[in-house]
Amino acid sequence: MLHSEPSRFEPPSGTATGRVALVVPGAGYTPARPLLHYARSVLLQHGWTVRELWWMLPDGFRELGTEQQVAWAEEQVADAVETEGGACGLVVGKSLASLTTGLVADRGIPAVWLTPLLHLPLVARNLARATAPTLLVGGTGDGSWVAGTARELPHEILELPSANHGLEVPGDALASVGLLGEVVAGLERFALKLP
Repeated sequence: MLHSEPSRFEPPSGTATGRVALVVPGAGYTPARPLLHYARSVLLQHGWTVRELWWMLPDGFRELGTEQQVAWAEEQVADAVETEGGACGLVVGKSLASLTTGLVADRGIPAVWLTPLLHLPLVARNLARATAPTLLVGGTGDGSWVAGTARELPHEILELPSANHGLEVPGDALASVGLLGEVVAGLERFALKLP
């Protein structure tokens, strides 16, 4: 197994809802980076227990075929979801985590996908069959974000003008911080609607 035990964060005393959110990183975007850090923060604020999955990609991962990459990512996420029994009520995943859209769809878990790999037909197909509430977040400056595909899917969308794959505006720190606020606010609105 090429991941460490997920970090578990409990909400403040007296606010726990019994619901668990799983935060899943990207290839190089760890849970300590701003999008996932503030996802954890806003979920804790609303009584969710949050498990952060930390992983190291195996050597040669990028040279593997999509099917093998999906199998590896799904194994990591399935292990974390199963650890929580039936309490996992939300997956928040960044980029590479969207390789697990099939697993998440099959289990009927609501999800927030930050910069999902919509350029991969498999990811788009899995999202098309997902029936649980889903929020897709992407930027028009990200080659992995296919706006037409996103709009064809039956899910909520938050599209950020000029944002790259990190959901930042290159060369404009203040605009990037503003986009971070939009993403966190969108995630909060989405999570508050979940049962």
